[in-house]
Amino acid sequence: MSRIVATYLRLALSLTWLFCVAAPALAADPVEVVVAGVEGDAQDNVRRALELPHGLVRDGKVDRLWLERFARQAPEKARVALQPYGFYRAKATATVREGTGGKTLVEVAVDPGEPVRVVEVDLKLEGEGAQLKQLRRLAASFPLAQGQVLLQPDYERAKSALQSQAQTLGYLDAGFPRHEIRISPDLATARIHLTLDTGGRYYFDGTHIEGGSDYPEVYLKRFIAFKEGDPFSYAKLGETQLNFANSERFRQVVVTPQREEAKEHKVPVLVRLTAVPRRTLRPGVGYGTDTGGRFSVHYRDLNLAHEGNDLDLSLYMAERLQGFAGRYTMPSASDLRSSTSIQLNLQRETVSTYQSRLAAVEFDRNFGLGRGEVATPYLKIQQENYKVANVSSQSRLVLPGFRFSKDRFNDLVRPTSGYRVSLDLRGAHQYFGSDTGLVQGIGNASVLIPIPGRLTFHARANTGYSILTDPLAELPPSIRFFAGGDQSVRGYAYQSLGPRDAAGRVVGGKHLLVGSLELERALFKNWGVSIFDDIGNAFNEFGNVDLKQGVGVGAHYYTPVGGLNLYLAHPLAPNSPPIRIHFTVGFEF
Repeated sequence: MSRIVATYLRLALSLTWLFCVAAPALAADPVEVVVAGVEGDAQDNVRRALELPHGLVRDGKVDRLWLERFARQAPEKARVALQPYGFYRAKATATVREGTGGKTLVEVAVDPGEPVRVVEVDLKLEGEGAQLKQLRRLAASFPLAQGQVLLQPDYERAKSALQSQAQTLGYLDAGFPRHEIRISPDLATARIHLTLDTGGRYYFDGTHIEGGSDYPEVYLKRFIAFKEGDPFSYAKLGETQLNFANSERFRQVVVTPQREEAKEHKVPVLVRLTAVPRRTLRPGVGYGTDTGGRFSVHYRDLNLAHEGNDLDLSLYMAERLQGFAGRYTMPSASDLRSSTSIQLNLQRETVSTYQSRLAAVEFDRNFGLGRGEVATPYLKIQQENYKVANVSSQSRLVLPGFRFSKDRFNDLVRPTSGYRVSLDLRGAHQYFGSDTGLVQGIGNASVLIPIPGRLTFHARANTGYSILTDPLAELPPSIRFFAGGDQSVRGYAYQSLGPRDAAGRVVGGKHLLVGSLELERALFKNWGVSIFDDIGNAFNEFGNVDLKQGVGVGAHYYTPVGGLNLYLAHPLAPNSPPIRIHFTVGFEF
């Protein structure tokens, strides 16, 4: 508690220091312009028009002659600044007087008068695209109508939106042969005449790719979001740029429509690529509360056999977890979001509740269903030797299954809004070569909700359910459920929660239920603090669920590659340590 108090004390002192530094700067300007008589956007526009010219104040001293000239010009500037908001008969006066504390005030009093109102709107669509529903819908929602005050910013935004929508639909020559506002200040009326001519529609022609010659053409074509003959679309060009950039294979991507070479309204597209090194070897060191200190070596080949295939190998050694993981991914020839992969995993894990040596190979087929949606049927074959509660055994499982995940976050390094859901259904049976039979479902969900005041609410849920044909003791630790740890119930050691045997040793359970609520407050640019409440446990029977709870506070520092998160958690269970420290890197989706 004393550390938390000290942290807040240092924060308060920092804020006080910043205020003391900033206060003289705020008080240093000896001239202030005060605008009265109008409010809202019109007042803001007048203030912008009356910003003090550079040099009027030098070294804290006011040039009095320049100030008087500025005051004489202020009424006319104010009147002009009010016209875009419909006030064409405004009156203004400006006076200079001495205020308190030696400050000079320029007081501008405005009488806006009667605003100009629209009495006629003549809006027409012409050209090949005049009947498109997207354009007609925009025209029907034109923000200025009869009887409304003439607001020129609204007029310009609506006009720009019409032209932009036409160009988005492929009408690159769309323009306004007639665009005028006839204003009668004496009558306080305005007549709008606006005609959009879409011109002819443009289409995509062929695509030429420069650079990336090490990759086969059929592989590169997967990233192009349009086909020859499709209506021209800047959005499709942007999507193509993102597809190439997100592939991790190119340092620079430039997608350029060559409109000057268009023939018969067909636009060729040039894609220039600068590839990253094909092979990378990266050592790494780190620390996690669950695994302890760790060292890793990561090798990746992004273009194995010059087919765009991805080989990803990792060797890792930590205090409680050591192993090798390899994945070979073959992209689909026709679908950017689909691939086939083979994975090999060799792992040894030693924690307080069990010891395990695992060898597994997995074959899966990934199907991209939409933005952030992936469906994966798979077949996993694993052999595991293990020891739980001083009982040693081994297990062979053949696990066909299906995974589905969907996520959407506003940022992958420091998200403040979004969600992720995932579901994994798998099973095993003796008929297919397994030692035991089971059906198991695992579901995870996470949501981030931004709250005013630089707050973010994070809720997380993890569930698991198993149907077994044999006793739980026949299942290896990788199939049983445990709770506790950095990404489970904080305040308890990794995998330390679950049903116990007769001797009181944790042996894991058939089902899992974990929930977490966390509220984070952003501080400065890269810092944040949070409070959290975790609850859950693994269990065998729904009528006998012993939920464990942990509460605490967290401190977060965000780097360009991820967050560093330090948590002080207090387990709400008897005979537990008062505080457990958890440290993680990155954001857990």
